[in-house]
Formats: sequence, structure tokens, C-alpha cells
Amino acid sequence: MAVHKTTAVGSAEKKYMKPSEIVTFGIGLFGVALLTGWMPDYTMTFFADFAFKGKGFDSAQLATVVSMVFGAAGVVGAICELVIGMLVDRTKTRLGKVKPWVGFGAIPLAIISMLVFVAPNTTSFTVATIWMFVIYSLYTAISCAVESPSNCFGALCSPNPQERSSAISIASFLRSVGQSGGQVVIIVVPLIMKLLMGQQQYKNAEGQGLDLIISTAVCALGMVIFVMIFFANNKERVPYTQEKVSLAESIKLVFTNKNLLMVSLTKLFGFGRGVYGTVSLYIAVYLLGSKGLKLALMLPMGIGTAVGTLLVNFVLKKFSTKKTYILFCVYGASALTILFLVSKGIGFNSTLVIPFLILNFFCGIQHGNTNVTPNIMIADCIDEMEYKTGKRQEGLAYAGYGLFSKIASAGTKWLAPTLVYTWSRYQFSTSANVAYAVQSDTTLNRFLAIYTIIPAIFVLLQFVPILFYDMVGEKKDRITAALAEKRAAEGTDTEDAPVDEAAE
Repeated sequence: MAVHKTTAVGSAEKKYMKPSEIVTFGIGLFGVALLTGWMPDYTMTFFADFAFKGKGFDSAQLATVVSMVFGAAGVVGAICELVIGMLVDRTKTRLGKVKPWVGFGAIPLAIISMLVFVAPNTTSFTVATIWMFVIYSLYTAISCAVESPSNCFGALCSPNPQERSSAISIASFLRSVGQSGGQVVIIVVPLIMKLLMGQQQYKNAEGQGLDLIISTAVCALGMVIFVMIFFANNKERVPYTQEKVSLAESIKLVFTNKNLLMVSLTKLFGFGRGVYGTVSLYIAVYLLGSKGLKLALMLPMGIGTAVGTLLVNFVLKKFSTKKTYILFCVYGASALTILFLVSKGIGFNSTLVIPFLILNFFCGIQHGNTNVTPNIMIADCIDEMEYKTGKRQEGLAYAGYGLFSKIASAGTKWLAPTLVYTWSRYQFSTSANVAYAVQSDTTLNRFLAIYTIIPAIFVLLQFVPILFYDMVGEKKDRITAALAEKRAAEGTDTEDAPVDEAAE
């Protein structure tokens, strides 16, 4: 036994990943985020402002349907998360359990993303409604089949928790950059279109959403290329177990593991924090002058997110994941509140632009926490479940988190358009040649509240479940050492991916 303990300690500290693998792991997440990071918000404005312009549809009725479409898609996504998680854990190939889903799902995701922005030419409100429900639900399902498994890879890349945490942090940093990358495309594509078409023809094309279609094509191609780089270079190194998992067991796993449940509940408690993403497009339009300038609005926040990702990695060296999560939530709510107070003091006008952009950077720092810390916590929860049950179920663990994430997203996608299109008294454009109508001061000020103080409330609420999370300190160290000892005894602690050997 003493020999095993020595081996276990050594394996727990051992480095498994080549430097290039850490980079290409991040490149894969960058590619997925390049497409999925901006799709929901721009799909919402496409459905509401562009897809059926000039068809005579009632604005209030359309706004209600758009809210229902995104709410229904959230429910579809929640169901898909569980089903896909179960299927991932049943996947046994020489490539592993996650890589096949990400690699072979990239092209279908690219195709369905393109189809989202190709609306039917119809004057039937019923046909338009059915199309929106069907096409966005399909997009949600297919994006789940790629995005959820890609998130699982962090728990499989290395059995060393420290190496795993560093890899997840770096990959999360690149994913946050990818989320801003789509915004760059949406600025560059219109510039090229203006050069080729001229200002007036571009205005007409923008009024019909053509710039969104072309931007989607560029991002979809980029996503496929970057995912293939990840697919070719990365290995899964944590052995999977051979037990078959039923759907009933899957649901039980999600709801009975306390620590996994607490991490997952952060999404549900904080569901309203995401409403800022939808209204940010309209703040870019009415404060900066163009939807394409959403990048200028979000770039400081994106830089803040990247800085926050690096800060989280530093803070985690000093504090546990639990303390780190709570600390960043309190900070995030404070930063958003300050932005709200400054905005109210200055008012929605050009004077607000510079302080708004500066404070956006500080608000973005909190996102480094929500991008990184939960993924590290889930990987730790997977270790705890393997320690207790002997089963290692990455797919279901991340699916559990994804289930609550999709339920929260459904809430966000219901709440966001309700706030943006109804509570704010938003006026739709009725002209085929004018993208966005003029708004009242009441609407613009309510946009500011949707962007700042409302998310701040939910940022505070999301850390409440983490108060009950306990996979930290001595407990985490003990479980890590026990698993390392077990793998050393079983002979599964090797340089090459043990998944390949287990599948044989």
C-alpha cells in the first residue's frame, strides 16, 4: 500500500498534456464560441427586426412570438443536454467519448446556423411563427450536441487537477476571445459590403439582414476550421468506466449529487444576468449609432472578461473555488451597480459613451469567474462521483450543469425580449429601408436598467447555492489522492490516452 501511495502522489502531480494541446483545446473552444457566442442575440434581432419586415405583421404580436420561440428553444435545449450527456457517456470509441461529438458535429452546426438567417418569404403569420419555432429549436439542439461535449473535454484532458484547472482557464480565456471574434466579423463584413455595393445599396441590404447572413457564413467556416485543429491534436487521458447509463440514472445523478446540484443551481438562480446581452445590441444602435458597433460596446467588456479569466487563475492559487466564485460575484454586482448610477447621472446621450465603455471593462472582469470556476468545480464533482460510485460520467455531469443552464437560458430568452420589447416600450421600424426606429427617452433609460441593475441583482443571487458547496480543501485533496492511487493500482495512469486502451 505504501508503494501505491507514493505512486498516487506522483501521478497526481504528473504533467500529461503537451503545451500545444493546451493551446489547441482553447482553439477548439474559440471556434465554437466564434459562432455560438453571438448567435442568440443576433437571431433575436433578425426575427424581430428583419426577417419579416414589410409583411404587415403586428409588432406586439411578433414580439410575443419571439419571446415564446426563445423560451421554447430553451426547453428543447434543456432536454437535449440530458439526452446528449447520456449519449456522450455511452460513446466508446478509439477517439474517446467527447471528440467524436465535437469533430463530427461541426459541419451540421455550421449548416443549421446558416439556415437560421434564411427566412421564408411569406405573408402568413402562422407560417412565420412555425418557421421560427422549428429552425431555432433545431439550431439549439445541434449546438448542444457540439457545445456541451466540448465543455466536457476539460475533465478528460488530464487526471492532474492542477494541470486540468490551468488548461480549463486558458481554454476559457480563448473561448471568451472567440465570443468577441464574432463581433469583429460583424463589423468587417459591413465595411466590405459598403466598399463593394456603395452606401445606399448597403443600407437596403442591411435593412433585409443580408449582412447577418454573410457574417454567419464567415463564422461558421471559422468554427469548422478551428474545431478540426482541436480534433486533430488533442487526446482524452482520463479512463471512462464501462457501465451503461439509463436515462433514469442520468436524472438521478444530476439531482442527487449535492455539489454538482449546487454548481448547476447557480445558472438557475442567476438566469436574469444574461438579459444584458440582448439589450447590448440596442444600446450599440442608439448610443453608438450602429448594431455593428456592438463590438465597440462589448470589446471593453470582452477585454475585462479575458483579464478576469487570468485573475481567476491567480485567485485560485490563494483561495478555494468556492471563495473565488463568491468573491467575483460580489465584485460583479458592485461594478454593474456603479455603471447604473453613472449612467443615470449622465443620461443616455453622447456624453455617456466614454465612461460607459471604461466601466464596461470593469464589469467584464466578473465574467472570467463564470466562464472558468464552474467548469473547474464540475471536474472536481466528477472526481467526487467516481470516488463514491466507481463510475466516471463526464457527459452527464456537464449535461446536468447544461440542463440548468438551458432552463436558465429559456428564462433569460423569455425575460429579455419581454423587458426589451414590452417593458421598455420599444418601437419597431416599419420601413424596409430603415433598420431601427427612433426611440423615446423612457425606452433608452430602461435599456440602461436592463443592461446594468437588473443583471446585478441576479449576479448576487447566483452565488447563493455555492454557499452549500463543499468539494474544497482537505476533502478535495483526499479524493484526488485516492483516485490517483486507484489508477496507479489499475495500471490506467499512462502517458497516452487511457480511453483508447479501455475501449479495446
